[in-house]
Amino acid sequence: MSASRNRELLALVPVALLLTLGFAAVFAQNDSQLTNLSLSYGLYFLAICLATHIYIRIRLPDADPYLFPLMALLTAIGLVMLYRLDSETGNELARDQANWFVIGLILFAAVIHFLKDYSVLERYRYTIALISLGLLLAPRVPLIGSQVNGAYLGIKLGPIAFQPAELAKIGIVVFLASYLNEHRELLVVGARRILGITFPPLKHLGPLLVVWGAAMFMLIFIRDLGSSLMFFAAFLALIYVATGRLSFVIIGMGMFLAGAWVIYQTVPHVTDRVDIWLDPYQDPSGAGYQVLQSMFAMADGGLFGEGFAQAMVVIPGTEAPLLPAAQTDLIYTLITSELGLFGGCAIIALYLLIAARGFKTALIANDGFSKLLATGLTAVFAIQAFVIIGGVTRVIPLTGVTLPLVSYGGSSILANFILLALLLLISNKARREAREGI
Repeated sequence: MSASRNRELLALVPVALLLTLGFAAVFAQNDSQLTNLSLSYGLYFLAICLATHIYIRIRLPDADPYLFPLMALLTAIGLVMLYRLDSETGNELARDQANWFVIGLILFAAVIHFLKDYSVLERYRYTIALISLGLLLAPRVPLIGSQVNGAYLGIKLGPIAFQPAELAKIGIVVFLASYLNEHRELLVVGARRILGITFPPLKHLGPLLVVWGAAMFMLIFIRDLGSSLMFFAAFLALIYVATGRLSFVIIGMGMFLAGAWVIYQTVPHVTDRVDIWLDPYQDPSGAGYQVLQSMFAMADGGLFGEGFAQAMVVIPGTEAPLLPAAQTDLIYTLITSELGLFGGCAIIALYLLIAARGFKTALIANDGFSKLLATGLTAVFAIQAFVIIGGVTRVIPLTGVTLPLVSYGGSSILANFILLALLLLISNKARREAREGI
């Protein structure tokens, strides 16, 4: 028990050190001198992380020791890159992000305190599902919904703006994990093989059709390519873990691709996004500008990068963006431009490490709901990172989702620390039962 928590404590020290060095590099580049301010920022960050570590040590002594340090490291990288953007644009993005980080940790502690027996979520799965669907539809409500680049992603209530899909993803995963845990056997029993592919019984094909329909609905009604892909991919991961049938995943992927093709042919917004992905040079100064600037900036970074504060974010002498939405959509581009291919690969490695720890938690969990919930939470986190990184590197069309914990945005910070709290609760229970031989 204490050994795990000691590993967590030791892992937090280099995280704070890297934050300090990052701020020092930005100060040195901008002011040609070092001050004690970077050390102060590093100490503040370390103090906040230490307080969280002590809370975890008391409440979840058997929890995974690496998940929190890894997520803290991603947050630290985001803070440094946002502060670097502030130095050029004159904004206060890093300060806002730091405030959201503190609020996110408070919410993280509250979830652990009030939801230690997370199995209670199973009893309220339909309520959670309805609330989550309401959050997804909220951006289309007049007066409070907001449109960004043709997609309905945000809600604005007075001075407060957030993306409800970030919170909805957790609720959808909770519902799917609970539903599949109860009905998994019905999907396997009575399955038939046709042309070498195992099909679930028609009367129990409902969940696949419902989630497929929801993903298609999001593409049409909300126009959110990223969220629809993220939710459906997480569902396929869950249904594979629940049934062990790869054929169900193949059927689901075929359904999604078929539906996406029809929508591509009929919905102009989706058509434009895909066409720009295939050929951004068709409108280089308009719709293709963001994708092209992302490609050029990453190419400029080379293997080792241009260095902190060296990449141009705005056109010199103007306030026109050279990297549009660098703090959100293109923050991975900025990292790759200034830290090079090695820096970009390091970011991907961090997400892979978090995914590995999350899936390990699912493997050691004893009950079906815990396994499916850990799998779904990990999958939706990793797929979200893939969707935005794949978008800026032109693996898939660029979408409006944020890079978890790195991109600017309070919604992402809050949602992902709720996700972390749930993963640590599952991990603590599974590791404690393993230690006690239950």
